[in-house]
Amino acid sequence: MAQLTTEQYDALERAIAMGQRIVVMRRGTEYVVVPERLRIAQGGETLEARNPTTGDRLALHLDEIDTIEVVR
Repeated sequence: MAQLTTEQYDALERAIAMGQRIVVMRRGTEYVVVPERLRIAQGGETLEARNPTTGDRLALHLDEIDTIEVVR
């Protein structure tokens, strides 16, 4: 996914603000995470998130993400 649509950005920003979980598919692996913030890093956007079960932190580069969906 080279670029998110405005609707996807809005949904992601709401998930960050409300602490909602999201499902991210990257390279055939599904991640269920709680997004914490978006930042610009290494020339691209990075989603900083944590695993809701273990609390482990994860940084996902948006250009490597295949799909993103907010869990409702």
